[in-house]
Amino acid sequence: MKIATAAYPLDWFDDWSAFEAKTRAWVSEAAGQGADLLVFPEYGSMELSSLAGRETSLDLEQSLHAVSTLIPDADALYTKLAAEFSVHILTPSAPVFDTAVHATRPVNRTRLIAPNGKSDIQDKQIMTMFERDPWHVATGSGPLKLFDTILGKIGVLICYDSEFPLLGRALIDAGAEYILVPSCTEALAGYWRVRLGAMSRALEGQCVTAMASIVGEVDWSQSVDLGSGMGGIFGPPDTGFPSTGVIAEGILNKAGWTIADAPRDLISHVRAHGIVRNATHWDEQNGSKSAIPVTYCDLR
Repeated sequence: MKIATAAYPLDWFDDWSAFEAKTRAWVSEAAGQGADLLVFPEYGSMELSSLAGRETSLDLEQSLHAVSTLIPDADALYTKLAAEFSVHILTPSAPVFDTAVHATRPVNRTRLIAPNGKSDIQDKQIMTMFERDPWHVATGSGPLKLFDTILGKIGVLICYDSEFPLLGRALIDAGAEYILVPSCTEALAGYWRVRLGAMSRALEGQCVTAMASIVGEVDWSQSVDLGSGMGGIFGPPDTGFPSTGVIAEGILNKAGWTIADAPRDLISHVRAHGIVRNATHWDEQNGSKSAIPVTYCDLR
């Protein structure tokens, strides 16, 4: 299949139709280049705070609530576009206030949507320092998810989650062939931490990882005012994959899609016939067993 990962700039919207037009343009562009799976970045939905006005968008707590209120409408739009363009979409993650998870604080949530309208959520598992304070984001609901789709078995590790090997391994043990890594990083060092995490998970699990980033600066937010990064699609540096492990990468801080083929038969082939067999030999490490639960989600 062909994966598109976004280097995504946040924009100011005067009305909902402007957001809808931008979203349609981005989905249309990727689909027009043959993409089957579109990966948007972590906290890409923070641009929705602009719809509540500058005073709200500049206030952290108010902006979190403003965005959360609009997520059902945004999810409906992405669901409509996924069907219209026959693509799978990992939505830009957002702060979502869900009282079933936490009485007063938001989770960091993304949704994987299939063209048939089926979808399910993935919440971030481990919070960064800024999410702990001053954002006070709650730990996500339930376990990791394994999304079974017509494209393959897909897991999601939101930004910082990709830097923890046992989370990645739990997905691999559950059957993941692709791991999506939506990210939001201000500094170049932050981008590389997440990228190295994504590439390491591809090596260990002999799978394909796809990283999306926020790029650019805005003057209407104190929470996502600067983004550094680019799109990237990675595999194990082994049989059938590039020697660098880099299937495709964008240009640093240049907005747009990075798109590449990542057929699932290459994944099964390298796991069975690779020069090394990291996915199989993982259990030969002492104490390597992961007790992290994964829930199965059927989006076929």
